[in-house]
Amino acid sequence: MRAKPSLCARLLVLAGALALPAAAQAASRAHKTKAAPAGVAVDYSVNLAGIPIGNAQLTGAFDGSRYRMDVSAVLTGLVGAVTGGQGSARSSGSIAAAPLPNAFSIATRTSSSGIAVRMALANGNVTQAEVTPPLLDTGDRVPVTAAAKRGVIDPASALMMPARVRADLTDPENCNRTLPVFDGATRFNVVLSYGETRQVEKPGYSGPVLVCNARYVAIAGHRPDRPGVRFMEENRDMSVWLAPVEGTRVLVPMRIAVRTTLGTNIIEATRWTRTGTATATNGDAQPAAVADASLSQR
Repeated sequence: MRAKPSLCARLLVLAGALALPAAAQAASRAHKTKAAPAGVAVDYSVNLAGIPIGNAQLTGAFDGSRYRMDVSAVLTGLVGAVTGGQGSARSSGSIAAAPLPNAFSIATRTSSSGIAVRMALANGNVTQAEVTPPLLDTGDRVPVTAAAKRGVIDPASALMMPARVRADLTDPENCNRTLPVFDGATRFNVVLSYGETRQVEKPGYSGPVLVCNARYVAIAGHRPDRPGVRFMEENRDMSVWLAPVEGTRVLVPMRIAVRTTLGTNIIEATRWTRTGTATATNGDAQPAAVADASLSQR
């Protein structure tokens, strides 16, 4: 059962299991009047095969060209009682032509074990990554080369998707993108494409959302012969619904659906709250604090 809490946190922290330009214009206007900070807090329910198994929360803060993303997930009910599963992630950085995270951390914990990842980046390139405890050298993993760690975003930053076009935030083109994700151990792409536009009514949000189809493409760090990897690469039943954050040119997930071997995992917003929370003064995340907090009770 160890994989379950990691899956819930990771699905959120992936978004489509799920970030790009438009806010780049904010940097070029920095010498003008500074925009007021804006943000969003989203509560999610987590269901597997129609059974509630947990809840999660995403908090995004946007201050000019700076951002911070915080994500957490907790398994509840019988699953939570058996596994004690929970996870948290944090990322921060700036947005130029694409998100440029400078710090990322994620930690998951079960009743018997835990794992933490801390990562530093500069200009889209990983400068340092630490996985605790280290992954076992099984000999069948695709090597993660230096090239695989360039031009990437972390999973939490991938949840923040700046508009790709100047048009309305729900323009279909904002679905069409490839997210080059590195989570500290594995490198993969999440390929999104436009499916449809829907009207959604949720506490705190009423309006259109983009429904984007999603595909998973393994690049490095994975074990290609593992059934789970092959299943995800062949999976055509994944989607993410994107909703605009008021006062920004950013979209974040309203709903994520991923078919698994146990049934469809659905992470869906139950409450959407517009906030005015700014990022930290220096805009930097404190990954050590997140990881330590999540693993201290192992």
